[in-house]
Amino acid sequence: MSVMTRRTLLGAIATSPLWLQTAWAQPTNLKISHQFPGGSVAEGDFRDRLCRMFAAETERRTKGKVKFSIYPRGTLVKSDAQIPALARGKLDMSLVPLSYAGAELPEVNIGLMPGLVTSYEQGYAWKHAEIGKEFSRMLADKGIVILSWIWQAGGMASRDKPIVDPEDAAGLKVRGGSHEMDLILREAGASVASMPSNEIRGALERGQLDAAMTSSSSLISFRLDEVSKSVTTARGGAYWFMLEPLLISKAAFDRLGADQQAILMAVGAEMEGFARKSAMMDDASVAMLFQGAGGRTVDLTDTSLRKWQELARNTAWKDYADRNANCAKLLALAEKTVA
Repeated sequence: MSVMTRRTLLGAIATSPLWLQTAWAQPTNLKISHQFPGGSVAEGDFRDRLCRMFAAETERRTKGKVKFSIYPRGTLVKSDAQIPALARGKLDMSLVPLSYAGAELPEVNIGLMPGLVTSYEQGYAWKHAEIGKEFSRMLADKGIVILSWIWQAGGMASRDKPIVDPEDAAGLKVRGGSHEMDLILREAGASVASMPSNEIRGALERGQLDAAMTSSSSLISFRLDEVSKSVTTARGGAYWFMLEPLLISKAAFDRLGADQQAILMAVGAEMEGFARKSAMMDDASVAMLFQGAGGRTVDLTDTSLRKWQELARNTAWKDYADRNANCAKLLALAEKTVA
Protein backbone atom coordinates (compact mmCIF):
# COMPACT_ATOMS: atom_id res chain seq x y z
CA MET A 1 0.00 0.00 0.00
CA SER A 2 1.43 3.41 -0.96
CA VAL A 3 2.02 6.13 1.62
CA MET A 4 -0.70 8.24 0.02
CA THR A 5 -3.20 5.38 0.06
CA ARG A 6 -2.44 4.58 3.71
CA ARG A 7 -2.81 8.23 4.70
CA THR A 8 -6.05 8.45 2.77
CA LEU A 9 -7.44 5.36 4.54
CA LEU A 10 -6.44 6.56 8.02
CA GLY A 11 -7.90 9.99 7.31
CA ALA A 12 -11.16 8.45 6.18
CA ILE A 13 -11.41 6.43 9.40
CA ALA A 14 -10.66 9.47 11.56
CA THR A 15 -13.40 11.53 9.90
CA SER A 16 -15.97 8.75 9.46
CA PRO A 17 -19.26 8.67 11.37
CA LEU A 18 -19.20 7.16 14.88
CA TRP A 19 -21.15 4.08 13.82
CA LEU A 20 -18.58 3.30 11.15
CA GLN A 21 -15.68 3.66 13.59
CA THR A 22 -17.53 1.36 16.02
CA ALA A 23 -17.78 -1.27 13.32
CA TRP A 24 -13.98 -1.42 13.21
CA ALA A 25 -13.76 -1.92 17.00
CA GLN A 26 -12.91 -5.31 18.41
CA PRO A 27 -15.50 -7.00 20.69
CA THR A 28 -15.21 -6.36 24.42
CA ASN A 29 -14.41 -9.60 26.25
CA LEU A 30 -15.50 -9.78 29.90
CA LYS A 31 -14.47 -12.52 32.31
CA ILE A 32 -17.06 -13.83 34.81
CA SER A 33 -15.74 -15.60 37.91
CA HIS A 34 -17.66 -17.68 40.46
CA GLN A 35 -16.90 -20.46 42.95
CA PHE A 36 -19.67 -22.90 42.07
CA PRO A 37 -19.60 -26.09 39.97
CA GLY A 38 -19.69 -25.49 36.23
CA GLY A 39 -22.42 -26.78 33.95
CA SER A 40 -24.41 -25.56 30.98
CA VAL A 41 -27.30 -23.21 30.26
CA ALA A 42 -29.69 -26.14 30.72
CA GLU A 43 -28.13 -28.10 33.59
CA GLY A 44 -26.22 -27.62 36.83
CA ASP A 45 -26.05 -25.14 39.69
CA PHE A 46 -28.47 -22.33 38.87
CA ARG A 47 -25.87 -19.68 39.62
CA ASP A 48 -23.57 -21.03 36.92
CA ARG A 49 -26.56 -21.37 34.59
CA LEU A 50 -27.55 -17.76 35.25
CA CYS A 51 -24.07 -16.54 34.30
CA ARG A 52 -24.24 -18.51 31.05
CA MET A 53 -27.77 -17.32 30.26
CA PHE A 54 -26.76 -13.73 30.97
CA ALA A 55 -23.70 -14.04 28.74
CA ALA A 56 -25.58 -15.63 25.84
CA GLU A 57 -28.43 -13.10 25.87
CA THR A 58 -26.16 -10.08 26.27
CA GLU A 59 -23.93 -11.29 23.46
CA ARG A 60 -27.00 -11.72 21.25
CA ARG A 61 -28.42 -8.26 21.99
CA THR A 62 -25.07 -6.52 21.47
CA LYS A 63 -24.62 -8.45 18.20
CA GLY A 64 -21.40 -9.94 19.47
CA LYS A 65 -19.86 -6.63 20.52
CA VAL A 66 -19.73 -7.81 24.15
CA LYS A 67 -18.53 -11.38 24.75
CA PHE A 68 -17.90 -13.36 27.91
CA SER A 69 -15.70 -16.11 29.32
CA ILE A 70 -16.97 -17.95 32.41
CA TYR A 71 -14.67 -19.40 35.07
CA PRO A 72 -16.43 -21.66 37.62
CA ARG A 73 -15.00 -23.28 40.77
CA GLY A 74 -12.78 -20.32 41.63
CA THR A 75 -10.43 -21.18 38.77
CA LEU A 76 -9.85 -17.53 37.81
CA VAL A 77 -10.00 -15.77 41.18
CA LYS A 78 -10.26 -17.44 44.60
CA SER A 79 -13.59 -17.11 46.39
CA ASP A 80 -12.59 -14.55 49.02
CA ALA A 81 -10.62 -12.42 46.57
CA GLN A 82 -13.40 -11.79 44.05
CA ILE A 83 -15.01 -8.67 45.53
CA PRO A 84 -11.72 -6.87 46.26
CA ALA A 85 -10.65 -7.70 42.69
CA LEU A 86 -13.89 -6.21 41.35
CA ALA A 87 -13.51 -3.07 43.43
CA ARG A 88 -9.98 -2.53 42.12
CA GLY A 89 -10.91 -3.23 38.50
CA LYS A 90 -8.77 -6.40 38.42
CA LEU A 91 -11.78 -8.63 37.71
CA ASP A 92 -14.60 -7.85 35.27
CA MET A 93 -17.59 -9.72 36.74
CA SER A 94 -18.56 -12.15 39.45
CA LEU A 95 -21.55 -13.85 41.03
CA VAL A 96 -20.48 -13.95 44.65
CA PRO A 97 -21.81 -13.70 48.24
CA LEU A 98 -21.28 -10.09 49.26
CA SER A 99 -20.53 -11.10 52.84
CA TYR A 100 -17.18 -12.54 51.72
CA ALA A 101 -15.87 -8.96 51.65
CA GLY A 102 -17.25 -8.06 55.08
CA ALA A 103 -13.84 -7.65 56.70
CA GLU A 104 -12.75 -5.09 54.11
CA LEU A 105 -16.16 -3.54 53.38
CA PRO A 106 -18.30 -4.01 56.52
CA GLU A 107 -21.33 -2.40 54.85
CA VAL A 108 -21.85 -5.43 52.59
CA ASN A 109 -22.62 -7.68 55.56
CA ILE A 110 -26.14 -6.34 55.57
CA GLY A 111 -26.64 -8.82 52.73
CA LEU A 112 -26.31 -11.70 55.21
CA MET A 113 -27.71 -10.16 58.37
CA PRO A 114 -29.45 -12.88 60.43
CA GLY A 115 -33.17 -12.40 60.82
CA LEU A 116 -33.28 -9.14 58.84
CA VAL A 117 -34.69 -10.72 55.68
CA THR A 118 -37.01 -13.67 56.26
CA SER A 119 -38.74 -14.07 52.87
CA TYR A 120 -38.01 -13.73 49.17
CA GLU A 121 -40.73 -11.10 48.84
CA GLN A 122 -39.00 -8.92 51.41
CA GLY A 123 -35.54 -9.43 49.94
CA TYR A 124 -36.47 -8.67 46.34
CA ALA A 125 -38.39 -5.58 47.46
CA TRP A 126 -35.05 -4.07 48.52
CA LYS A 127 -34.04 -3.28 44.95
CA HIS A 128 -36.60 -0.49 44.49
CA ALA A 129 -36.84 0.55 48.15
CA GLU A 130 -34.69 3.16 49.90
CA ILE A 131 -32.39 0.44 51.22
CA GLY A 132 -31.67 -0.90 47.74
CA LYS A 133 -31.01 2.51 46.23
CA GLU A 134 -28.64 3.49 49.04
CA PHE A 135 -26.89 0.13 48.96
CA SER A 136 -26.38 0.35 45.18
CA ARG A 137 -24.99 3.88 45.55
CA MET A 138 -22.62 2.75 48.28
CA LEU A 139 -21.36 -0.19 46.19
CA ALA A 140 -20.86 2.05 43.15
CA ASP A 141 -18.73 4.33 45.32
CA LYS A 142 -16.63 1.24 46.09
CA GLY A 143 -16.26 0.46 42.37
CA ILE A 144 -18.95 -2.21 41.97
CA VAL A 145 -22.26 -2.25 40.03
CA ILE A 146 -25.12 -4.69 40.70
CA LEU A 147 -26.53 -6.25 37.52
CA SER A 148 -28.81 -8.90 39.07
CA TRP A 149 -30.24 -8.90 42.60
CA ILE A 150 -30.13 -12.53 43.71
CA TRP A 151 -31.39 -13.66 47.11
CA GLN A 152 -30.99 -17.17 48.46
CA ALA A 153 -32.41 -18.71 51.58
CA GLY A 154 -30.24 -21.14 53.47
CA GLY A 155 -30.34 -23.97 55.92
CA MET A 156 -27.98 -25.81 58.24
CA ALA A 157 -26.41 -29.21 57.62
CA SER A 158 -25.26 -31.11 60.70
CA ARG A 159 -23.18 -34.22 61.27
CA ASP A 160 -25.58 -35.24 64.05
CA LYS A 161 -28.91 -33.86 65.31
CA PRO A 162 -30.74 -31.09 63.42
CA ILE A 163 -30.20 -27.54 64.69
CA VAL A 164 -33.57 -25.82 64.98
CA ASP A 165 -33.48 -23.59 68.06
CA PRO A 166 -30.46 -21.52 69.19
CA GLU A 167 -29.82 -23.84 72.14
CA ASP A 168 -29.28 -26.74 69.70
CA ALA A 169 -26.03 -25.11 68.55
CA ALA A 170 -24.45 -25.00 72.00
CA GLY A 171 -21.06 -26.73 72.16
CA LEU A 172 -20.80 -27.26 68.39
CA LYS A 173 -18.33 -25.86 65.87
CA VAL A 174 -20.39 -24.17 63.16
CA ARG A 175 -19.78 -22.24 59.95
CA GLY A 176 -22.11 -19.24 59.78
CA GLY A 177 -21.06 -17.41 56.63
CA SER A 178 -20.62 -13.85 57.91
CA HIS A 179 -19.32 -11.93 60.92
CA GLU A 180 -22.88 -11.18 62.01
CA MET A 181 -24.02 -14.79 61.65
CA ASP A 182 -21.02 -15.84 63.73
CA LEU A 183 -22.08 -13.42 66.48
CA ILE A 184 -25.45 -15.07 66.98
CA LEU A 185 -23.89 -18.54 66.90
CA ARG A 186 -21.44 -17.54 69.65
CA GLU A 187 -24.32 -16.07 71.65
CA ALA A 188 -26.07 -19.43 71.26
CA GLY A 189 -23.02 -21.19 72.73
CA ALA A 190 -21.34 -22.44 69.53
CA SER A 191 -17.77 -21.89 68.39
CA VAL A 192 -17.41 -20.66 64.82
CA ALA A 193 -15.26 -21.27 61.77
CA SER A 194 -14.95 -19.06 58.70
CA MET A 195 -14.56 -20.45 55.19
CA PRO A 196 -16.12 -20.06 51.73
CA SER A 197 -18.94 -22.45 50.87
CA ASN A 198 -16.80 -24.56 48.53
CA GLU A 199 -14.65 -25.60 51.53
CA ILE A 200 -17.52 -26.73 53.79
CA ARG A 201 -17.74 -30.29 52.50
CA GLY A 202 -14.12 -31.10 53.27
CA ALA A 203 -14.34 -29.55 56.75
CA LEU A 204 -17.46 -31.60 57.60
CA GLU A 205 -15.89 -34.73 56.20
CA ARG A 206 -12.73 -34.28 58.29
CA GLY A 207 -14.72 -33.48 61.44
CA GLN A 208 -13.42 -29.89 61.55
CA LEU A 209 -17.05 -28.72 61.56
CA ASP A 210 -20.07 -30.13 63.35
CA ALA A 211 -22.53 -28.07 61.29
CA ALA A 212 -22.62 -25.44 58.59
CA MET A 213 -25.03 -22.77 57.39
CA THR A 214 -25.12 -22.18 53.66
CA SER A 215 -27.60 -21.59 50.86
CA SER A 216 -29.92 -24.38 49.75
CA SER A 217 -28.23 -24.33 46.35
CA SER A 218 -24.82 -24.91 47.93
CA LEU A 219 -26.19 -27.66 50.17
CA ILE A 220 -27.15 -29.41 46.93
CA SER A 221 -24.25 -28.54 44.63
CA PHE A 222 -21.55 -29.45 47.13
CA ARG A 223 -23.40 -32.68 48.08
CA LEU A 224 -23.43 -31.97 51.80
CA ASP A 225 -25.95 -34.79 52.24
CA GLU A 226 -23.02 -37.18 51.78
CA VAL A 227 -21.07 -35.80 54.76
CA SER A 228 -23.84 -34.85 57.19
CA LYS A 229 -26.79 -36.54 58.86
CA SER A 230 -29.38 -33.80 59.30
CA VAL A 231 -30.55 -30.63 57.62
CA THR A 232 -32.72 -27.74 58.75
CA THR A 233 -34.31 -26.39 55.58
CA ALA A 234 -35.59 -22.98 54.47
CA ARG A 235 -38.89 -24.29 53.10
CA GLY A 236 -41.08 -22.72 55.74
CA GLY A 237 -39.02 -19.58 56.37
CA ALA A 238 -35.46 -18.79 57.32
CA TYR A 239 -33.34 -16.35 59.29
CA TRP A 240 -30.46 -17.00 56.83
CA PHE A 241 -31.10 -15.04 53.63
CA MET A 242 -28.08 -14.07 51.57
CA LEU A 243 -27.66 -11.44 48.88
CA GLU A 244 -25.46 -13.05 46.22
CA PRO A 245 -25.74 -10.78 43.19
CA LEU A 246 -24.25 -10.77 39.71
CA LEU A 247 -21.74 -7.91 39.83
CA ILE A 248 -19.59 -6.00 37.38
CA SER A 249 -16.59 -3.85 38.13
CA LYS A 250 -17.44 -0.19 37.63
CA ALA A 251 -14.16 0.13 35.73
CA ALA A 252 -15.33 -2.52 33.23
CA PHE A 253 -18.86 -1.08 33.13
CA ASP A 254 -17.60 2.42 32.39
CA ARG A 255 -15.58 1.15 29.42
CA LEU A 256 -18.81 0.12 27.68
CA GLY A 257 -20.93 2.39 25.54
CA ALA A 258 -24.21 3.71 26.97
CA ASP A 259 -26.23 1.35 24.77
CA GLN A 260 -24.20 -1.64 25.93
CA GLN A 261 -24.53 -0.59 29.57
CA ALA A 262 -28.32 -0.42 29.13
CA ILE A 263 -28.36 -3.92 27.65
CA LEU A 264 -26.34 -5.37 30.55
CA MET A 265 -28.65 -3.76 33.10
CA ALA A 266 -31.77 -4.94 31.27
CA VAL A 267 -30.58 -8.53 30.89
CA GLY A 268 -29.41 -8.57 34.50
CA ALA A 269 -32.86 -7.50 35.70
CA GLU A 270 -34.50 -10.18 33.57
CA MET A 271 -32.35 -12.87 35.22
CA GLU A 272 -33.84 -12.10 38.65
CA GLY A 273 -37.05 -14.02 37.97
CA PHE A 274 -35.07 -17.11 37.05
CA ALA A 275 -32.90 -16.72 40.14
CA ARG A 276 -35.85 -16.40 42.52
CA LYS A 277 -37.68 -19.39 41.08
CA SER A 278 -34.52 -21.51 41.08
CA ALA A 279 -33.61 -20.64 44.67
CA MET A 280 -37.10 -21.55 45.88
CA MET A 281 -36.95 -24.84 43.99
CA ASP A 282 -33.63 -25.60 45.68
CA ASP A 283 -35.19 -24.91 49.10
CA ALA A 284 -37.62 -27.75 48.39
CA SER A 285 -35.09 -29.98 46.64
CA VAL A 286 -32.61 -29.99 49.51
CA ALA A 287 -35.22 -31.54 51.79
CA MET A 288 -35.84 -34.35 49.32
CA LEU A 289 -32.08 -34.84 48.85
CA PHE A 290 -31.45 -35.41 52.54
CA GLN A 291 -34.53 -37.56 52.96
CA GLY A 292 -33.44 -39.67 50.02
CA ALA A 293 -30.02 -40.09 51.58
CA GLY A 294 -31.58 -41.42 54.78
CA GLY A 295 -30.92 -38.22 56.67
CA ARG A 296 -33.21 -36.24 58.93
CA THR A 297 -34.98 -33.24 57.45
CA VAL A 298 -36.66 -30.61 59.61
CA ASP A 299 -38.10 -27.14 59.07
CA LEU A 300 -38.04 -24.06 61.26
CA THR A 301 -41.17 -23.26 63.21
CA ASP A 302 -42.41 -19.69 63.61
CA THR A 303 -41.36 -19.87 67.25
CA SER A 304 -37.84 -20.98 66.32
CA LEU A 305 -37.54 -18.25 63.71
CA ARG A 306 -38.54 -15.59 66.24
CA LYS A 307 -35.95 -16.91 68.71
CA TRP A 308 -33.14 -16.52 66.17
CA GLN A 309 -34.43 -13.12 65.07
CA GLU A 310 -34.56 -11.79 68.64
CA LEU A 311 -31.06 -13.13 69.27
CA ALA A 312 -29.84 -11.33 66.14
CA ARG A 313 -31.54 -8.05 67.01
CA ASN A 314 -29.70 -7.87 70.33
CA THR A 315 -26.29 -8.92 69.00
CA ALA A 316 -25.57 -8.83 65.25
CA TRP A 317 -27.81 -5.89 64.37
CA LYS A 318 -26.40 -3.77 67.18
CA ASP A 319 -22.81 -4.68 66.32
CA TYR A 320 -23.36 -3.84 62.63
CA ALA A 321 -24.93 -0.45 63.36
CA ASP A 322 -21.98 0.44 65.60
CA ARG A 323 -19.43 -0.20 62.80
CA ASN A 324 -19.78 3.16 61.04
CA ALA A 325 -22.34 5.73 59.89
CA ASN A 326 -22.94 3.94 56.58
CA CYS A 327 -23.80 0.69 58.37
CA ALA A 328 -26.15 2.47 60.78
CA LYS A 329 -27.93 4.16 57.88
CA LEU A 330 -28.28 0.93 55.87
CA LEU A 331 -29.66 -0.99 58.86
CA ALA A 332 -32.21 1.73 59.62
CA LEU A 333 -33.42 1.64 56.03
CA ALA A 334 -33.53 -2.17 55.96
CA GLU A 335 -35.50 -2.35 59.19
CA LYS A 336 -38.31 -0.50 57.43
CA THR A 337 -38.83 -3.67 55.35
CA VAL A 338 -38.96 -6.06 58.32
CA ALA A 339 -42.37 -7.70 58.73
